[in-house]
Amino acid sequence: MSEWYYAEGNRQRIGPLPDENLVELYRSGRIGLDTLVWREGLAQWRPLSDFADELALPAPADGHPPPLPFGAAAPGAAAAPPTPTPVAPRKGLSGCAIVAIVLAVVGVLSLAVIGILAAIAVPAYQEYVLRAKVSAGYADVAPLRAEVEQFHATEQRCPVNGEGNFGTPESYAQLQIGSVRIGRFDNGHCGVEAVFSVPGQAKLDGKALWLDLDPESGQWHCSSEIDDKYLPHECRG
Repeated sequence: MSEWYYAEGNRQRIGPLPDENLVELYRSGRIGLDTLVWREGLAQWRPLSDFADELALPAPADGHPPPLPFGAAAPGAAAAPPTPTPVAPRKGLSGCAIVAIVLAVVGVLSLAVIGILAAIAVPAYQEYVLRAKVSAGYADVAPLRAEVEQFHATEQRCPVNGEGNFGTPESYAQLQIGSVRIGRFDNGHCGVEAVFSVPGQAKLDGKALWLDLDPESGQWHCSSEIDDKYLPHECRG
């Protein structure tokens, strides 16, 4: 048994229908010999009249006119428009194309976000590196305070480089420190002057940090020509 489709109206396709249903539609006058039909195995839509023998279509009942031939109009009536060939559905974007577009948009947004984060993170990291170098340099020279304080207590004067256990300025060179001078400041206080050596970092390279001992109070004061934001808290201000 075949499964039939028939065209009705402008572009409407109706079915599937078994043979007997299609024949009944013909009997009732719902469809005529000119109605386009199709079933599996056909290369294209064809008029029902082509299958009259196959379906054993009955002859028109007495007193009723035979079905109009394809494209003809009843007397006094406007010609009916021919049944058009069904139109293939309009092609849209495939699932893969949509996914590709979404991925492209996500990629562009991701690059924009990465650029914004980089603009914030890179300068912040550079600031962190500078603070770390200053803190490391301060930690290298801080132990000299006890030695200077002990020398002053014993000798009642300030030590200088090359005296006692104190080395030359260059002998104190470390990763961040180029030289350390030990002596007496203009205000009469004993102290330490550490000069940073950080090539390529103009904010630190060649800048001095001072550790100043007040002999009367025995208190140490830290100061520097480096920007406060890179200094340990005890050296700011």
